[in-house]
Amino acid sequence: MASPAHFIPSFKFALYVYLVLLSISFSGASEDTLTADSNNFHSVDAGSILPSLICQSSTSKGSSSKSTLNLVNKYGPCYRGESTKLTLAQILSKDQARVASIQFRLASSLNTSGILDHKSTTLPGKTGASLETGNYVVTVGLGTPKKPYTLVFDTGSDLTWTQCQPCLASCYQQIDPIYNPKLSSTYSPVSCFAPQCGWLVYGTGNNPGCYGGSTCVYTIRYGDQSFSQGFFAKETLSLATDVFPGFLFGCGQNNQGLFGKTDGLLGLGKSQVSLVSQTAWKYGKVFSYCLPSWSGSNGYLSFGKPLYGFPKTVKFTPFSTSRLTRFYYAVDLVGITVGGKLLPISLKVFQTAGTIVDSGTVITRLPPAAYSALRTAFRQGMTQYKLAPAFSLLDTCYDFSGLSTINIPKISFLFKGSANVDLGISGILVAASSNQVCLAFAGNGAATDPGIFGNIQQQKLQVVYDVAGARVGFGPGGCS
Repeated sequence: MASPAHFIPSFKFALYVYLVLLSISFSGASEDTLTADSNNFHSVDAGSILPSLICQSSTSKGSSSKSTLNLVNKYGPCYRGESTKLTLAQILSKDQARVASIQFRLASSLNTSGILDHKSTTLPGKTGASLETGNYVVTVGLGTPKKPYTLVFDTGSDLTWTQCQPCLASCYQQIDPIYNPKLSSTYSPVSCFAPQCGWLVYGTGNNPGCYGGSTCVYTIRYGDQSFSQGFFAKETLSLATDVFPGFLFGCGQNNQGLFGKTDGLLGLGKSQVSLVSQTAWKYGKVFSYCLPSWSGSNGYLSFGKPLYGFPKTVKFTPFSTSRLTRFYYAVDLVGITVGGKLLPISLKVFQTAGTIVDSGTVITRLPPAAYSALRTAFRQGMTQYKLAPAFSLLDTCYDFSGLSTINIPKISFLFKGSANVDLGISGILVAASSNQVCLAFAGNGAATDPGIFGNIQQQKLQVVYDVAGARVGFGPGGCS
């Protein structure tokens, strides 16, 4: 990891943060108590916290970009067809595997020696480590003629891939017919001697292979031991009405894991093989999304800037200049408020390891000292409710059975650049059942582990990635 010195802000920025946080502390609740008023608390129907079993219509229109895709949770009721249902405990277990993978990759340096092995290899081959896969899916078009494929959407991964006939080793069960390159007139494999083959080292974390002495082979393994391996190829990709010939993707011949019967993965990371980089000439490395809550509505994934720009309600924070940006979208978290009160957390706590924004991590992870302060303040605002046993990695849970209305302390995250993110109720609590509703945050094992702003906390927000501008923005009311 980078040394803490790399994260020390300038005197000007430190003074700015001090003044902003000081004003927040004076305008919030008193130092010792939290007052249950509308400014500092969410008052909600207790039943609305439980996940819905019915797909509800969404009023969201996404951005004004014509390249807008519908986005749903692959474990929720809006996922078309029969999905692989997981319990909350299973989802959290998978989430911990992803977090471990992120922290491993950020703590390690990739071995980029020997990028190409020009010797012939066979499938399957040796695999490396990457990330556990994400939780939301979109449908894109692939091939000529175009056919629809439902892919996991993930800002923490780079390579886009789909299962591919003839499945030389193994393919898992998916909803759509498996992509067949022989039925497309625009499919072409990438040579293992082509420069693009070498890009896989950064896009997958593994050196590419060479099949039959000519075809480039990719390998990617995720934190839960799911994996995909196959041919690196070019094909025509369709995003709504936009068409991209020669899109680099993985034609998966050996795929196993918990992909929820999706057809593969859509990589929105930062390397040369990612969709963001490959469509930069069209979209300028800008995309936005709104993740729906677990209540069963839809969200969206949009590419490019809207004609008249993003709403003024979207507030941007610059990407951090730390080495975290090599793989992920890193930002500078500078404070947290609970019930209108600024938590007594030193900036050094956030600066030690930094923070990333990740669409695939479910539960936000915080440095131990920051989580301890958050948990203490939240419990102080919830003393009128009955505590419930801890659930998996969630240690602050409540029994709301028999209650009609509950008052929950509001929580806000403060990022560099005045990008203050006010969390909705779906970003604060997650329910295992009516008698076990838990605070949706967890502490890291060590102060040197990076913080992660996860997808539960991003739900219903308009999240804008301006990669070319080196910033990420957050706005309210992204989707219902």
